[in-house]
Amino acid sequence: MNTPAGVAANYLNLGMYKVRLHFWKMLLLAVLAGAFIALAGVGASSASCAAENPAMAKLISACVFPAGLTMVLLAGSELFTGNCLLIIPLLSKTVRLRGVLRNWIIVYCGNFLGAALVAALAVYSHQLSNFSDTLAVSALSTAAAKCALTFGDAFLRGIACNCLVCIAVWISFAATDAIGKIAGLYFPILLFVVSGFEHSVANMFYVPVGILAKGIPEYAQAAAKAGVDLSGLSWQSFLQGNLLPVTLGNIVGGLAVGVIYWYCYLKDKKEQERKAGHF
Repeated sequence: MNTPAGVAANYLNLGMYKVRLHFWKMLLLAVLAGAFIALAGVGASSASCAAENPAMAKLISACVFPAGLTMVLLAGSELFTGNCLLIIPLLSKTVRLRGVLRNWIIVYCGNFLGAALVAALAVYSHQLSNFSDTLAVSALSTAAAKCALTFGDAFLRGIACNCLVCIAVWISFAATDAIGKIAGLYFPILLFVVSGFEHSVANMFYVPVGILAKGIPEYAQAAAKAGVDLSGLSWQSFLQGNLLPVTLGNIVGGLAVGVIYWYCYLKDKKEQERKAGHF
């Protein structure tokens, strides 16, 4: 098992690898990560339909959703929220700001593409018809609720979410085998889902699947019967009212975790090396 200091040191090399990836490799790996998170969303939403109690449904969903980050880390892909930890090599001056911003932009766009493709697959394959349209109602209700959040609420929930996601990534890096990595990432991800925090890449699936499902008459009618208000569910409300504040919150949360670990495990080391160079 790697110590926290060892994880911090190892991330410097990983960060250099991430920012130097070829454009197409970076984009394709980002599309995969978005698809992995979205597929976990499909599975989590489907599993939650087994429970009528909302609290139990939320717990079941939270127990399944960590499969997404498991695929991201073990199968190999690029996830925007986890890559907020690139602040560590940036502060250590092993990568440049230009490289970090390039990675964030390409990976963010790729994540969106991968998640949106899975959302379209779920809707147009009529996978949402499972459980007598209960899954479709759940998807529409979730999307509508996310778009109804205030900017401030979405932002703050985004901070809390990515603090946990980056902690999950950090713990997984401490493990040296697959079982240890899965066990390490599992509970922080479960916590963010069951707590109702907001993850930008997950929302790239959860809201688009609802918007697309809204255009299917049978799904919209089932949601109306269940009393779900879809009036505020649109691309504009999603992009401006949810994705923007959640993304900003995710960045703040991820940077906070990265800065703290850099300060605790790398800052003094760099300072000591600098001073040693004068002797």
